[in-house]
Amino acid sequence: MCTSLWFASNGVINDLIVNFHLNDNALGHLTSSVQFGFISGTLTFAILTIADRYSPSKVFFISALLSALFNMGVLWEGNHLISLLLLRFFTGFFLAGIYPVGMKIAADYYKEGLGKSLGFLVGALVLGTALPHLLKGITNTLPWKSVILITTCLSIIGGVLMLIMVPNGPYRKPSQKLNLLAFFSVFRNHKFRSSAFGYFGHMWELYAFWAFIPVILKVYNDLHPAVSFNIPVLSFLIIGIGGLACILGGYLSQKIGIKKTAFMALLLSCGCCLISPLIFTTESESLFIIFLIFWGMVVIADSPLFSTLVAQNAPPEIKGTALTIVNCIGFAITIISIQIINSIRNYTDSNSIYAVLAIGPIFGLIALSSKTKTTSNN
Repeated sequence: MCTSLWFASNGVINDLIVNFHLNDNALGHLTSSVQFGFISGTLTFAILTIADRYSPSKVFFISALLSALFNMGVLWEGNHLISLLLLRFFTGFFLAGIYPVGMKIAADYYKEGLGKSLGFLVGALVLGTALPHLLKGITNTLPWKSVILITTCLSIIGGVLMLIMVPNGPYRKPSQKLNLLAFFSVFRNHKFRSSAFGYFGHMWELYAFWAFIPVILKVYNDLHPAVSFNIPVLSFLIIGIGGLACILGGYLSQKIGIKKTAFMALLLSCGCCLISPLIFTTESESLFIIFLIFWGMVVIADSPLFSTLVAQNAPPEIKGTALTIVNCIGFAITIISIQIINSIRNYTDSNSIYAVLAIGPIFGLIALSSKTKTTSNN
């Protein structure tokens, strides 16, 4: 419910462009603004060790309310690009109290089976991220503002549910004092560092792929005039199917190991990046959609596994801070990849640009191939 705020503006981007007289680059800028806000929030939360010093459920609740408030600000008729960027920035800022804090809560409840539990949690993130596209697709007869209103209400409801239904977990070890050095000291652990680097490579690809799915679908539509896609609904399907992949990946990791499952998913998504220029040439729209659905699954399946490896290799008393730190850096990387794709699109119409996304998975695979074991649960 709460992560539906993440791509709320993406789901109605065409309406925002028309109503607020934005240019075609607005999609990349608004997406990056949320990411930058999230980074700023995670950095603040990490340095102040908020998730470890205070009740995570209460932090989640307050963050959900504040994030919803700024999301609703998009409805103001006097908005322009700068005000929209600021509203999306602060929405992202308080999402820092939702996603990584949610992982902290899950880690407080599961000493064993954390990979599976985070699979469900990241699956929920994926569905929330995809939801605005579905809302747009099924509310075409309603004003675009309905998408913003619905996601705002969902966030408030989600925050309330977390507050009243999820108390502190049995494995929570609260930090009693402010630890400003935690942000830096956690990376001294080689196992933690290796896990984090794998995650960073994964993040280079993930949000850029998600952000440009509607663009990819539209480009294929334009290249093949006989095709008529429902772009919002297909965008929801391609992103949302990743939620199922996260759950399946969690179960698979219990059979073959967390690290091996993450490596396999990252390798497959890397292959999708490299193959992507060719898929635009196929005359089969079914093959094109199947490819994107497969990519939508493997691009996210490793995310909860990396978070599990990070959580397992972080000191218990700063586990929430460690997860938040890794999220902070990972989302900073997403801004770079999104803006690179955004900038390249200004200079070329080539469909080869998405092959650039393979850079991250390649580095992530190198990190995972380290001779030093990332975790004892391999």
